[in-house]
Amino acid sequence: MTWEEALRLRQGRRLVFTNGVFDLLHVGHLRLLRAARGLGDLLIVGLNDDDSVRRLGKGPDRPVNPLEDRAELLSALRPVDGVVAFSDDTPSRLIAYLRPEVHVKGGDYREEDLPEAGIVRSYGGEVVIFPTVAGRSTTSMLRRAGLE
Repeated sequence: MTWEEALRLRQGRRLVFTNGVFDLLHVGHLRLLRAARGLGDLLIVGLNDDDSVRRLGKGPDRPVNPLEDRAELLSALRPVDGVVAFSDDTPSRLIAYLRPEVHVKGGDYREEDLPEAGIVRSYGGEVVIFPTVAGRSTTSMLRRAGLE
């Protein structure tokens, strides 16, 4: 969906936002999305476009799945109400536009290291960090498959 469609979908509901690459979906992703959805009325996922994934330095063959496939898979998950792509290196502009009440990240991040955390706090929003699921990551999946 477009940024504008996500904002219209909100309609006064408590918006929870999370973002990431979501390249090869795994149980850690699902648990994060379920927990995030439980914090509000609506969960919007910001999805890094393919160029921004490459700039993140995740490897020359990443993303494994193109943006359209990643968006379709995420959109089909029960906790997710909408998926919005972004091309910036951080979700800061998208967060400033949507102004979610809650911004959720996985435990591989610290709030003080998130450039967008200051934006969220500036309008009274909350940043929530959920613990990661040990051994569950796209990188670890690729390593087990002998692809990284």
